[in-house]
Amino acid sequence: MAHLHNNDLEYVVDEYYDSDVEEEPQLQKGDEMESLDSDFEDDLEFNKSSTDTTAVEFRNGKDIQGIPWERLNYTRDKYRETRLKQYKNYENLSPSHEQINKECLQVTKGKTFYDFQMNTRHVKSTIVHFQLRNLLWATSKHDVYLVGDYSVMHWSALLRKGKEVLNVAKPVVPTLKRPGLFTQSLSRVQISSMAVKDNILVAGGFQGELIFKYLDHPGAAFCTKLTSNENAITNAVDIYNSPSGSMRIMAANNDAKIRVFDALSFACTNQFSFDWSVNSTSASPDGKLVAVLGDSVECLLADSQSGKVAATLKGHLDYSFSPAWHPDGRILATGNQDTTCRLWDIRNPSTSLAVLKGNMGAIRGLKFTSDGRFLAMQEPADFVHVFDVESGYVKCQEIDLFGEIAGISFSPDSESLFVGVADRTYGSVLEFSRRHYDCCFDSFFY
Repeated sequence: MAHLHNNDLEYVVDEYYDSDVEEEPQLQKGDEMESLDSDFEDDLEFNKSSTDTTAVEFRNGKDIQGIPWERLNYTRDKYRETRLKQYKNYENLSPSHEQINKECLQVTKGKTFYDFQMNTRHVKSTIVHFQLRNLLWATSKHDVYLVGDYSVMHWSALLRKGKEVLNVAKPVVPTLKRPGLFTQSLSRVQISSMAVKDNILVAGGFQGELIFKYLDHPGAAFCTKLTSNENAITNAVDIYNSPSGSMRIMAANNDAKIRVFDALSFACTNQFSFDWSVNSTSASPDGKLVAVLGDSVECLLADSQSGKVAATLKGHLDYSFSPAWHPDGRILATGNQDTTCRLWDIRNPSTSLAVLKGNMGAIRGLKFTSDGRFLAMQEPADFVHVFDVESGYVKCQEIDLFGEIAGISFSPDSESLFVGVADRTYGSVLEFSRRHYDCCFDSFFY
């Protein structure tokens, strides 16, 4: 994973992308909508409700993000065309895109599996490292948790309001004190990764921190610093059930280690070392296997109890950052900076089943619905793709927006899809609802 110093973090995405774009009188990468502020920022201050976009307003012609294209010197289509040409994908290994294109599945776009419901700019995400985008999680079709400036916010889609649930701008003092428990107070923490499940929120920090919080209790229950390594980013955290049924917390770190904690006692139960920085992990639905992705063209399947590598997945051409398991536990999706997602059948992992490709950049986030019907694939900016699993991934809905994407999440019942947009002006949460058809009309719509 690219190394960044702490003083580079504020708007790191803006600074990275701005450096690669020719100066033109148009919206720039990573700084997407900031140039629009002078035209109508004052109007927004007087009428905050106008910053939201509802489904009715969208159907009546309002931009999905509320961008006033009619006031600009270019159309949305023209800006999209320009952005596709200018966008520079971050690569570590400069893979051959001709080779990639030959392998990719031919997909039919234009489907609508999830209908737009609402875009709100009253809450927004903050990205502290441009490669890490697991910063938004939905715990129901109404409740979303997202990382803001040194905090975690809860957005209630039902009440259309947000509130802070964890503030790490000030020292974090753990509330849980037990004999022998290695916990410590932490100073100002920049959150690099997050996971939420049931009543548990876990956050990883840019200096190797790990914070555990019960959602129904104030403050942090447990926190610690995993390592004193100079480049110690906690790249990813995962909450899962072990084969015995006990809940576990897994932290993947830039020091090439995975650490496993018991969610009840907070004791570290296992620690596994690898040959490269671990960018992300994901435990299989039965808790027996762990997908390990990092600074390697290979992805690993490891035993969750011993850490022993059970299989090596070969096919990607750059570093990987996002794994996702199908609920049946047989299919694993892996997202890579080579701009592809590969699908693997773990019963025969020697070659990938299919290769899916994005439009502009690396695949930074992947999520299956809980019923296994859809797979959402997130690029670093502008595009989220929703694939129909039952069609063999050849039918796709393409969600087209502008801005850096901080995270995607389906609600546990698969009825809602949320997208976090990190942008100084147009940062927001987009909400989509699953479309249901009467069976007799399926053929008509499809």
